[in-house]
Amino acid sequence: MLARTPFAALLTVAALSAVPAQALIVPMTGWTPVAGNANEWVDGAGACLLREEKHGQAFPTFKTQDQARAFALKLQSKLSARKVREVVTQPVDRAGAWSILASYSYEEGGVSYRISQLYLSDSGILRTVTGSSAEFEGSPCVNAMREFLRYLAD
Repeated sequence: MLARTPFAALLTVAALSAVPAQALIVPMTGWTPVAGNANEWVDGAGACLLREEKHGQAFPTFKTQDQARAFALKLQSKLSARKVREVVTQPVDRAGAWSILASYSYEEGGVSYRISQLYLSDSGILRTVTGSSAEFEGSPCVNAMREFLRYLAD
């Protein structure tokens, strides 16, 4: 089933023990919560999935772009050491605080996925919003999901 494919990738890619966050607000038409869970959203065609998690791990609040960039480079190095490829990280501004956006490819069961993951500090605790789709998925949901992560998710 297509809706489960990106979902399976997200489960596998999760590097930290996580608990659900409050509730992700996805402002995109046609996206619905997975099994009523407001922390997981799938587009109408089942080609893209968004997931929000709050991890028990401390995560700093970056006050400057330089602080965020330094962390982004460390994160890029750590992700590159895992079973992922084409890793890119960058700082992103979220209302005066800086967060990190990572993008990478991941393969499981012979299928490649493209992952976009936003790392946020939620009162000093790591919260992630992760988007997943098959690597060469051509659905319009892919760009909408990436733009949401890049500009709107907080």
